Amino acid sequence: MAVVGLGVTAQVVYLPLLARRRDIFQVSAVCDLDREHAETVGRELGATAFDDPVAMLDGGGFDALIVLTRGSHGPIVKPALDRGYWVLTENPLAYSLAELEGVPTDARLMVAYMKQYDPAAHRMLEALHEVGGPAAIRHLDVTVLQPSEESQLLFARARVTRPPADRLAPYAEADELALTAAVGTASERLRRLYARVVLGSVCHELSLMRMFTVPPDTVDHVAVWPVDAFPPSIEVSGTLRGGGSARYGIRLHHLPSYPAYHETVRVHHDHGSLELHYPSPYLLNAPTALSCLSRVGTTERRTVYRDVAEPFERQLVAFHRFVTQEEPPLTGLEAAMEDIVIAQRIIRRYAEWAGIPVSGECVRKSERTREPLTEPLGRPLG
Repeated sequence: MAVVGLGVTAQVVYLPLLARRRDIFQVSAVCDLDREHAETVGRELGATAFDDPVAMLDGGGFDALIVLTRGSHGPIVKPALDRGYWVLTENPLAYSLAELEGVPTDARLMVAYMKQYDPAAHRMLEALHEVGGPAAIRHLDVTVLQPSEESQLLFARARVTRPPADRLAPYAEADELALTAAVGTASERLRRLYARVVLGSVCHELSLMRMFTVPPDTVDHVAVWPVDAFPPSIEVSGTLRGGGSARYGIRLHHLPSYPAYHETVRVHHDHGSLELHYPSPYLLNAPTALSCLSRVGTTERRTVYRDVAEPFERQLVAFHRFVTQEEPPLTGLEAAMEDIVIAQRIIRRYAEWAGIPVSGECVRKSERTREPLTEPLGRPLG
């Protein structure tokens, strides 16, 4: 294995788990634009250190890599795939579809949505099938209360990386070009909303939606507030695909001083409700609770499941099976591209109501599925 990007996620999650699973993984190369930091981590792991991802890809000595850098991962993922490596990349895979042109549909690519590998989520999927599957759903509801990343990581004591500005510049420029291709240039705040909030956070909830039901059919309503805060709260709702009467709602609140991370995923169906309660993703082996509400005769019954198996570790094991047995991942190229399209539809829905010009893929890719606008709550971003 090689690991690209040695920031908080690598230090708190991936590197400890790769060490835990040394029975199936060996880290032979690490890369960070901060050369000194990369060398420190390399010495600790007995791995070759690089400060240039392309030089690492050309140097070889590994079968697969994990991409954990900030921003779009397209500039590293595509050359890695071109060189024949297997790739596990954190979300977002890319900011624009243009970044993925030329990547084959059977690419050796797995996109990391660790909530899809939570044992409670899989038990919820089983419970849903027991009551009739997606067709039984009346409403899927997600609420996320998200404190600042700094407050969630006070326990971690992660080392700060300080890459030189000249090393960051090409990747920052590529991100800007990708954002322009996706949503245009009219509003810098809207570009940040798309990159950091919709692709950076909301897409995790879209991945769960794909797992339990189907992707959204429509994006009827988008609200963003307050206008003077960033990251803001965002609310998205619409209908689920399939021609039924099921709807979904996603509410994500960035609350810097909130006491702790909380996420609740509720599915209300014809016979009861299923609820997932996710803790902070940075707390390894902290169980997600699944609560199943049903009726037995005249009795309301609530059954609770908890499993301490770590979703990130299960995701890594799934990646190992993908590489060694070619077992398809839960999210590959096609599903990740669909997430990008839906993210662009969310941004377009809000921008059109708020009177913010958008262009690029955000307009072109949704012309065939243009829905009538409904008026969202909240003040325009501007």
